[in-house]
Amino acid sequence: MGSSQPTHLTGDSAAINEFIDKFDVFLFDCDGVLWSGDHLFEGVPETLELLRSRGKRVVFVTNNSTKSREDYQKKLDKMGIASSVEDIFGSAYSSAIYISRIMKLPAPRNKVFVLGEAGIEAELRTENVPCIGGTDPALRRDMTPEDFAGLADGSMLDPDVGVVLAGLDLHINYLKLSVAFQYLQKGAKFLATNTDSTLPNSHAFFPGAGSISIPLVNMTGQQPLALGKPSQAMMDAIEGKFQLDRARTCMVGDRLNTDIQFGVEGKLGGTLAVLTGVSKKADWEAADAPAVPAYYVDKLSDLRAAQQ
Repeated sequence: MGSSQPTHLTGDSAAINEFIDKFDVFLFDCDGVLWSGDHLFEGVPETLELLRSRGKRVVFVTNNSTKSREDYQKKLDKMGIASSVEDIFGSAYSSAIYISRIMKLPAPRNKVFVLGEAGIEAELRTENVPCIGGTDPALRRDMTPEDFAGLADGSMLDPDVGVVLAGLDLHINYLKLSVAFQYLQKGAKFLATNTDSTLPNSHAFFPGAGSISIPLVNMTGQQPLALGKPSQAMMDAIEGKFQLDRARTCMVGDRLNTDIQFGVEGKLGGTLAVLTGVSKKADWEAADAPAVPAYYVDKLSDLRAAQQ
């Protein structure tokens, strides 16, 4: 853990300058740091431009699995934040990389059953991973007596499914959970894009991807391998892709048990907490804090004081 008293940078331009000079790469969480839902926090694009003008690499690392990197790039663009697809690393992409390059499932049992949205399907396609489920309209309906029978005798199941991947599914229902459960019962590997219990949107909180996989955890007694923050499988993938020096990399986030823990466990050179999202000062001052940031600011745009 870092020191129990993180350095408060807000309002101290000398300390902010010293902080920025320590790092070459900044990994940014998005929800709660850059924006909340569709509300962009004041001064964010200018803050990112300031870092880039000082030669820093800016990478967006998100646990949101509903969007592909292309979708995310469009959102950043709409928000006035300059980026390329190569600057973005999401949990759907992290999952696709892990399944294709690390698991390397032998054919034919290399298909993925997805609980999630189009972002996961798009990223699996970029890695040529076959998948079913997801946004398939045939699963967005009520369970019927025929479904119970077809799942019980296996006639509704695809024998090539070797992985169940659970992300944020805005159309979760009993039928999808039943299908996923049957695949897990038959030995499919259980993965999750991430296990965030909630997500911030519209200045409030809503169920996160972790809440979608909990019924399956309850049914099987298994925990999924999570491929979003704070999973070090994701950190290894980021390090491999960007060839970064961990000692010269800082993780910026709003949530202790994902962002800050991700940076601490990844032995990054630093972690910066912002107070515009989930975690507050009292959370890291608590005895049972999951992680303690090295630095914090009230809001990301406080870093602009470095210019003065």
